[in-house]
Amino acid sequence: MKEAPPTPDDEFLRKRSVVIAGHATSISLEDIFWHLLKDLAEQREQSLASLITEIDSQRRVNLSSALRVFVLKSVLADKQGEREDRL
Repeated sequence: MKEAPPTPDDEFLRKRSVVIAGHATSISLEDIFWHLLKDLAEQREQSLASLITEIDSQRRVNLSSALRVFVLKSVLADKQGEREDRL
């Protein structure tokens, strides 16, 4: 995964509208999570909306939390893979 360079705005919440199952949904996430979600969607050759819809269909908590957890797990898995590649 590409590392998003830190910016002064990373901690600020940004609200975006995404269509999930035909309904516009507003999601608030910090900028860093939006950047990383976009990178993950590109890696998976998906649109951002498609990735969010996939996460939404499997979530057990609120959508913003599910997205943050998905990003964190993806970053940790990527880091674990990098460590294993070095061994």
